[in-house]
Amino acid sequence: MKFICLGYFDEAQWDRLSEAEQAALMADCFAYDDELKRSGHFIGGEALQSVKNAATLRYQNGKVTVTDGPFAETKEQLGGILMLEARDLNHAIQLMSHHPGVRSGPFEIRPADEEINAQVNQSKTLETNVY
Repeated sequence: MKFICLGYFDEAQWDRLSEAEQAALMADCFAYDDELKRSGHFIGGEALQSVKNAATLRYQNGKVTVTDGPFAETKEQLGGILMLEARDLNHAIQLMSHHPGVRSGPFEIRPADEEINAQVNQSKTLETNVY
């Protein structure tokens, strides 16, 4: 099964770390990601830029509105995603509980919706064949 792991962190807390502390944490995270790759569990991932560079779209009153930044009243913001292959949710939890990023903030782990993703991939294939 595929799982999407959403990593959250507090940017202000991150900014309070020294450059050496930030580098050490990132090195630990990359090392664990390498372990996940070697074991066949790491599918992919992406780090996100600061929430200062974000925009939130919302459909209101028949039109799309744009708000600067994330639309959440919380100190912790989405910092990145990690895609994981695991037997089940408990296995995904076990794998991610050892990730050093958990020290910086919570991870939300959710199963990928394989049915909808198959439809998306089928749609992409049809579009490619049309051109």
